Amino acid sequence: MLTKEDAKQILVNIAKGEYNTSQIAAFLTVYMMRSINIEELEGFRDALLELCLAVDLSEYNPIDLCGTGGDGKDTFNISTLASFVTAGTGIKVTKHGNYGVSSKCGSSNVMEFLGIKFSNEADFLRKSIEEAGICVLHAPLFHPAMKNVAPIRRELAVKTFFNMLGPMVNPAFPKNQMVGVFNLELARMYGYLYQNTDKNFTVLHALDGYDEISLTGNTKTISNGTEGMLKPEDFGVETIQAHEIVGGDDIAESAQIFMNVLNGKGTEAQNNVVCANAGIAIATVENIDVKDGFEKAKESLLSGKALKALKRLQELSKN
Repeated sequence: MLTKEDAKQILVNIAKGEYNTSQIAAFLTVYMMRSINIEELEGFRDALLELCLAVDLSEYNPIDLCGTGGDGKDTFNISTLASFVTAGTGIKVTKHGNYGVSSKCGSSNVMEFLGIKFSNEADFLRKSIEEAGICVLHAPLFHPAMKNVAPIRRELAVKTFFNMLGPMVNPAFPKNQMVGVFNLELARMYGYLYQNTDKNFTVLHALDGYDEISLTGNTKTISNGTEGMLKPEDFGVETIQAHEIVGGDDIAESAQIFMNVLNGKGTEAQNNVVCANAGIAIATVENIDVKDGFEKAKESLLSGKALKALKRLQELSKN
């Protein structure tokens, strides 16, 4: 086991290029054989936050909706859609994302396919958040430290502890955060680490394994000072089947599902699962009941406000 300081130093050394690819791969592989502990996770997080290109968007009081990935469920891009739905309600969103490593289509894959420009220029990001209500923070542009790791992660093609870190290292340091994680142990670690920050947060883990609210069963929630269990009926909806929320076979198909939902052509199951996740984000920021959050999300999606946010971001990306 590493101390927090050792964990931090190792990641700094990786960033400096002090280890070769075999050494880095071996290091990543250790965590496939044993669980990461809280000190290690904290050390890795601190290193990445220290090394990242920070962007200050605190005046907008934004939220990030982000899952760890790595749940092996291949759902469609629920948290990315929920981000646009949340933006459609007037809450500002700093969406941190990356290409899929352990899934077919990550958040950045679908954003890129839909013509969203990836940039780390503060002016562009500020314009995006002001006019579209959302900006997309493509992780590799803000975490140059990770360029030595990215190809190794791609080759390993399985979840590594970097999946666990993704939601924790948003370069805009948003004060509000909704995080989905792939197991209960990690949910508890996140809850513990976030309780020692000034964040306003909700950590989610669906008990049947999803790193988001899936509505296929119950979801464990951990937020500032409280833990709870969410059932589909808390949103006023029916339980759905796993096959109703699977993603596309490739990026084009995933983007098609994405646009169907935003254009009001999503299935009831797809709409409900997106609005349930957006609803939690809205409830986290506004400190309201999850059912009220869900209703606000539904209004944003069905009125076309969520679609408008995407279209504005696409327009800004062309300039």
